[in-house]
Amino acid sequence: MNFNNIIDLKSLEYKNNDNSLAILGDSIYVLKKIKSNSIDLIFADPPYNIGKDFGNNKDTWESKTAYIEWCKKWLDECYRVLKEDGTFYFMTATQHMPYLDVYVSEKYNVVSRIIWSYDSSGVQSKKNFGSLYEPILMTTKSPNSQYTFNYNDILVEAKTGAKRKLIDYRKSPPQPYNTKKVPGNVWNFNRVRFLMDEYENHPTQKPEELLERIILASTNLGDIVLDPFSGSFTTSCVAVKNNRNAIGIDLNKDYYKIGLRRTNITNEYNGEFLKKEKLKKTKNKSKKDHKLGDVVNI
Repeated sequence: MNFNNIIDLKSLEYKNNDNSLAILGDSIYVLKKIKSNSIDLIFADPPYNIGKDFGNNKDTWESKTAYIEWCKKWLDECYRVLKEDGTFYFMTATQHMPYLDVYVSEKYNVVSRIIWSYDSSGVQSKKNFGSLYEPILMTTKSPNSQYTFNYNDILVEAKTGAKRKLIDYRKSPPQPYNTKKVPGNVWNFNRVRFLMDEYENHPTQKPEELLERIILASTNLGDIVLDPFSGSFTTSCVAVKNNRNAIGIDLNKDYYKIGLRRTNITNEYNGEFLKKEKLKKTKNKSKKDHKLGDVVNI
């Protein structure tokens, strides 16, 4: 597709092919260059203001209020570029989502509140209940938005019908329960681990399965999917695999280069051959071979 039809690429560093555009830059600055009402689906997984190290900047704001105000700026820009019948999913830390939920509920429209649930092999707190989920808000511009929801493309196994083989006597004549059903709003997907093929060098990488459910449910073939905080570029990767068009934005050059490689835009950047190197960081001093980390060439 011609990405110039929906975004002013002048003064931006970017590379693209026919179905994927990767942009190096600040998300709010880049969003302002995208035409209003031009994007079918947005998935945003911004920094959470919890101190993660993303390489060239710390994930820390001076206060919770400052972080929430920053979030409102990119939220408003995302809704501006979203089509009237488009869908916008976004995430943040559990302690911040209530503030953004209220903001979006009052100004736009919340369709569903989703919980991404996962197990953790890490050390859990001995003073409170450990956090084993992250919230996702599925939203639209207004309650009148006729958003896409391809439920047949995201069906999951129904335990009652598929495993227990029970009969539904409410039907006439009685017949077995369905073996498939539409997922509820609690999603169980494993976190991305070092040994997984999809692992990239990013501290908050989201699983492909999670993005695939969102993209299949909320877009059609050829639609435009935008991720303003692309990180490991999972959103763009999954969008391209499923014959959608992808726009990914990130501030970090290392992550931008992941996007170039991962969506097959190019395997070269300023003379550097882009290959996948898996780096596992650890602070465990007992692992003598992990002074700075293990590098695995793929």
